[in-house]
Amino acid sequence: MKPLLDSFWRAAAYCLHPRVIALSLLPLVLMVAIALGLGYFFWDSAIDNVRATFESWSIYVTLTDWLVGIGLPGLKSALAPLVVVFLVTPVIVVGSLLAVAILMSPSMLSLVAERRFPRLEKKRGGSFFASVFLSLGTTVVALFALLITIPLWLIPPLVLILPPLIWGWLTYRVMSYDMLAEHASSDERKTLLRRHRGALLGIGVLTGYLGAAPSLVWASGVLFIAFAPLLVPVAIWIYTLVFAFSALWFAHYLLAALEVLRGEAAGAAPPAGSHPEPALDASELVLPPAPAPYDAPRLADDRGVA
Repeated sequence: MKPLLDSFWRAAAYCLHPRVIALSLLPLVLMVAIALGLGYFFWDSAIDNVRATFESWSIYVTLTDWLVGIGLPGLKSALAPLVVVFLVTPVIVVGSLLAVAILMSPSMLSLVAERRFPRLEKKRGGSFFASVFLSLGTTVVALFALLITIPLWLIPPLVLILPPLIWGWLTYRVMSYDMLAEHASSDERKTLLRRHRGALLGIGVLTGYLGAAPSLVWASGVLFIAFAPLLVPVAIWIYTLVFAFSALWFAHYLLAALEVLRGEAAGAAPPAGSHPEPALDASELVLPPAPAPYDAPRLADDRGVA
C-alpha cells in the first residue's frame, strides 16, 4: 500500500509541472479538431438517423407524449442529440487514451526517469510497434466489452461498476507496457506484471472512475447541446489530464518496482536489523607480510676497518 500511495502523490504533484501541462495541450488540440470536424460533417445526419429510428418505435411516441404531458417538451428535441453524444463518448475516451499514450507517455516517462531514476539502466525490452499493436488490440477488446454490456447499464448499480472496470483494464494494459518498454527487459516486465497485477489493475480502475468526471459535462443535457463547442473541449481536456495522471502514476509505481526487482536480483543488502551479519571467518583475513629484520650498520673502528 505504501508504494501505491507514494506513487499516487508523486503523480499528482507532477501534474502541476509546466512540462506536463504543456504536453496535455497537444492531445487536446488533436482530439478537439477531430471531434469538431466529425461534428461539422456528420452531426445533423446522425441526429436525423437516430430520430427516424426512434420515431419508428411505438414506445418512443408514448414516451414523448408523456414528456409533453408533464410539461417537458424540450426533452423531446434533446433526446436524439443526447443519444448521439452517449454513443460517441466511448470513442472520445478511447481516442484520448490513445492520444495520451502516443503523444504524452514517452515524454512523461522521460521526465520521471530523469528526475527520480537517473541511474536506472534502460534494457529496452519493448518496441514502439509492439506498443501500438497492443494498444489497438486491447482497445478493440474494450470497445467490444462496452458494446455487449450496454444493456446492463440500465441497472443502476452496474452502470457505476462496469464502465470503470473496462476503462481500468484498458488503461492497465496500455500503460503497464508503455511505462516498462524502455527500461525493463522482457523477463523483467513479465515478472513485474505478474507480481503487481492486482495493484496495477487497481490503479487502472481508480483512474477509470476519475475518467467519469467528464460525465458531469455530458449530464448537463440540453445545456450541453447549446454549448457543445465550448463543453466538448473542456470534457476532452479533463479526459486528457486524467489519462496523463494515470500515466504518471504507472510510471512512478513501475519504475520504483523495477528498481526494487533489480536490487533483489543483484543481491542487495537487506535492511538494517532484518538479518544478522555473518561472523567473519579467520580464513578470510589476509595479514600483511612481516617486515624484514632491521640490520644495524656496523661501525668502523679507529683504524677504518669495518
